[in-house]
Amino acid sequence: MSIEALAANLRGFLKPDQVLTDRQQLRTYECDGLTHYRVVPAIVVLPRTAQECADTVRACADAGVPFVARGSGTGLSGGALPHADGALIVTSQLRAIREVAPQDERAVVEPGVINLQVTRAASPHGYYYAPDPSSQQICSIGGNVAENSGGAHCLKYGFTTNHVTGVEIVTPDGDLVRLGGRAPDTPGYDLLGAFVGSEGTLGIATEVTVRLVRLPETVRTLLAAFPGTDQAGAATSAIIAAGVVPAAVEMMDALAIEAAEAAVHCGYPAGAGAVLIVELDGPQAEVEAQFTAVEAFCQEHGAFEIRIAADDAERALFWKGRKSAFAAVGRISPDYIVQDGVIPRTALPRVLTRIAELASEHGVRVANVFHAGDGNLHPLVLFDETVPGQAERAETVSGAILDICVEHGGSITGEHGVGIDKAKHLPSMYNAADLDTMQLVRCAFDPRGLSNPGKVFPTPRLCGEVPGRHKGTHPLHQPGIAEVF
Repeated sequence: MSIEALAANLRGFLKPDQVLTDRQQLRTYECDGLTHYRVVPAIVVLPRTAQECADTVRACADAGVPFVARGSGTGLSGGALPHADGALIVTSQLRAIREVAPQDERAVVEPGVINLQVTRAASPHGYYYAPDPSSQQICSIGGNVAENSGGAHCLKYGFTTNHVTGVEIVTPDGDLVRLGGRAPDTPGYDLLGAFVGSEGTLGIATEVTVRLVRLPETVRTLLAAFPGTDQAGAATSAIIAAGVVPAAVEMMDALAIEAAEAAVHCGYPAGAGAVLIVELDGPQAEVEAQFTAVEAFCQEHGAFEIRIAADDAERALFWKGRKSAFAAVGRISPDYIVQDGVIPRTALPRVLTRIAELASEHGVRVANVFHAGDGNLHPLVLFDETVPGQAERAETVSGAILDICVEHGGSITGEHGVGIDKAKHLPSMYNAADLDTMQLVRCAFDPRGLSNPGKVFPTPRLCGEVPGRHKGTHPLHQPGIAEVF
């Protein structure tokens, strides 16, 4: 079936403004937050109910048209990059908070609900939603589920997967099914665990049941300025080694601080080579005791200035610089690549030194912003695309950073996902047998390979194709749908 025929079919049960085929309208959706990759979709569909989403997917399946789900489009791995010959199904209009149930410590929301809106709905009842990506004011719960998003407070509270107890999904065939529910766990295979973080390759979430967390009795936040990242990293390791688990430990280096100051005027200490933001929450007596220990560790490891937030407004100012860091880099560089890797905390000094060496060798700058507590790095590789060769050098440095993370026992992603950007790096972590096993899971959900094809895996394998090395041209490579690495 042609796209024109599919569009006519969709307009049979959707309103005209829910089916977009005009190229200028389609270009609005050509990329997600990773603007380095751009593809104009063949058609964009904006369902307003779960049933409309299911009917849309079924129409795509019947027509053999691939589809990609998109929420707010804030992803940073190209996970919502459209398919040139496929449909982009945008869930941003499914934005109802269906229920807030403090007695069950649960909320039931549609995928287009913005992350921070869940906390705003729950806070009058004394609860909040813990996962807090830096983009939480605009990112959607559906996207958070797809990418298993984390955030600054994932050190203590975990990632999205730790806070989702159930989902309603549209399968790649167009059926509405439920995985999990309100209970803390369900018997049988953990299909919910497989779905969360599957990056849209196993279907589309149309309803999410999330866990709510009681608002803490006390929150204390400090900002410590250090001569450099080595000292700040040593302080972080000392805090964790002492058995203190803060709600968050965030670090920014001098270049990231420079960008944040230019963008939001956060007023961090002058001359800082690195700053740590450490936040503790919980019972007041416990927080006060741990806070004293944290101050001592920062001083012991070279902090030359420590500021303690006196109230919520000052606490928000501390966080303003960190939360704005990615966008702020645009003030000091016309182009940049946001990377995402994980290392053991103890490897931090060695890895940051190597990143600095790489940047120097290739003539680019790297600003480092990261969740220091759990070793989740977010190096921002700065470049100017108008300067010949800079973009290529930035890409080289970006890929080499991931290699360094794996060499030190880490991962190629902590929370941004694999998407299209890191697919070629997946074999650095997994062997062929591992990748084949993952593909079997994917094929069990989506035997025709229509749901977000070309993402996550370096060489998409058709379901039913025998695992192992193959000769000749891959069926998806010949028409240019997939790249062989």
